Amino acid sequence: MESVKSGHGRLGDFTTDARVLVIAAIAVVVATAGVAVGVGLLKLIRLATNIAYFGQFSFADLKLEHSPFGLWTVLIPVAGALIVGLMARYGSEKIRGHGIPEAIEAILLGRSRLDLKVAILKPLSSAIVIGTGGPFGAEGPIIMTGGAIGSLIAQMLPVSDNERKTLLVAGAAAGMTCVFGTPIAAIMLAVELLLFEWTPRSFIPVAVAAIVAAVERSVLHMPSPLFPFAGGVDISLIGLGCWVLIGVLAGLLAVVLTQLVYACEDGFLKLPIHWMWWPLIGGLVVGIGGLIDPAALGVGYDNIAGMLQGHVLLQAALILLLVKAVIWSVALGSGTSGGVLAPLLIMGGAMGTVLGFYLPGHSPGFWALLAMAATMGGTMRSPLTATFFAAELTGNTHILLPLIAACGTAHAVTVLLMRRSILTEKVARRGHHLVREYRVDPFALARVQEVMTTAVQTVPAAMTLHDAAAFLTSPAATHPSFPVVDTRNRVMGVIDPPAVLRWRRMGVHRKTTLSALLGGGKIALAYPDEYLDSLADRLSTVNIAHLPVVSREDGRLVGYIGWKDLMRVRAKRQAEDRQRTTFFPMRRPAADSELGPEPS
Repeated sequence: MESVKSGHGRLGDFTTDARVLVIAAIAVVVATAGVAVGVGLLKLIRLATNIAYFGQFSFADLKLEHSPFGLWTVLIPVAGALIVGLMARYGSEKIRGHGIPEAIEAILLGRSRLDLKVAILKPLSSAIVIGTGGPFGAEGPIIMTGGAIGSLIAQMLPVSDNERKTLLVAGAAAGMTCVFGTPIAAIMLAVELLLFEWTPRSFIPVAVAAIVAAVERSVLHMPSPLFPFAGGVDISLIGLGCWVLIGVLAGLLAVVLTQLVYACEDGFLKLPIHWMWWPLIGGLVVGIGGLIDPAALGVGYDNIAGMLQGHVLLQAALILLLVKAVIWSVALGSGTSGGVLAPLLIMGGAMGTVLGFYLPGHSPGFWALLAMAATMGGTMRSPLTATFFAAELTGNTHILLPLIAACGTAHAVTVLLMRRSILTEKVARRGHHLVREYRVDPFALARVQEVMTTAVQTVPAAMTLHDAAAFLTSPAATHPSFPVVDTRNRVMGVIDPPAVLRWRRMGVHRKTTLSALLGGGKIALAYPDEYLDSLADRLSTVNIAHLPVVSREDGRLVGYIGWKDLMRVRAKRQAEDRQRTTFFPMRRPAADSELGPEPS
């Protein structure tokens, strides 16, 4: 009740209002559009594959290794890369890359605005690259495209920047759900990577979009789960050790893959040719890799299914890992268009398949699945997304414990060994630093009375303008502004040199008292029990550096607060991170001289 009387009746766990229902309703439309685009992209990839490798205008599910073109297939990725290079040069450079960093950049720096050109060219370029053998997945491009659809719809409506961001992410989540049938993982990806906040105003519309997309893909009879896995797990100390081992190795693989991608990108930057031609070099490497192992080309979903079923042999898994890592890193470093999720699953699964021949027996494909999720979680720095992604992808919730153990371990390895993930490094290389740690705003927890100055130097209201000018310009004045109080210590206003100068220029008589000058004016005040977030907003709104703090009961001055005082909260937060304290100190053994004589 006291908080209500004190003016804090509106405070609560969240600040979301009924506006979230309007945005959630728009998210339904965004989700439907995202599913339509996702289905279209999958069909485009299949069409491009059949045209490039079989010369057929068909949507049939044909296998690349059955192509009749033989050694000539090495040139197919080169042709696709040339087309995409031209599209990026003369269409939109934003289609380059794997989509998620571009979505992050649009959210953080572009007011969540993506244009129609990106929404059209991104899926088209990705379909061409993947259809001509590019070792990528469809999820990155569809996340980018779904986000562009959400952004375009939002740009046609009167919404705020935050609401536009929510609809962009809702489209991205719907696209990911459409491709993989993983609505919970799509929501977690939004929370861990794209939203940069954890609030109901964004979570609810994104969840609505992912759920609607999941229902709509079910109506379209798209397979779910995409890669069924019915294997079980034995929980034991030995098993725990193996889960952690998989996580460590997956984390190290994530570090190697990230470094390899950006080493290739750095190499391309040194070439004396325009970036439009870089994908051709990447396409040539992809074509050669396809001759070595055709299974490394394309989205490779058959590889994932085969590894989960235990049908991939040791030598085949090792070759797949090496070839896929090389061609994926070179192609991605060349700046072509494609996703990272499916390749990470394949490379992690190949490593897990190799390790599975040496680790204790489990269901076929168990170690491959664990390594898939851990590699994805470590590389993207999104362990919860990877955990739920693997569980939804396989329809098996019994493996959640080993999944989170492996993903958490891989996350720890990559966080300790790398400053940025494969996704955020791209943004950082464009000169933009971002932080992925979400914390409660310290201003929302601290009150004015905790940081205000209590020993306040004041100016009496009876002081004349002449005396005030002399006081403010004297060496004894330790502050730029001072509260003016009456005989009952009630605040009448604040004076500073600009105010005195303004009055003098207006011709105010030098003997005029401050009470006469300040009487009846509106005063900006602070209260001891209010929180610093509202105070900071008020300081910014009225464009002043200091505020008098008065008691709510009698209005008497009790303190003074300014921007410098607010910075103490930040210093306190830093001290909490640095200083280590034990509340139960261990007693040191007393010296022999302090123990007294030994008993006889």
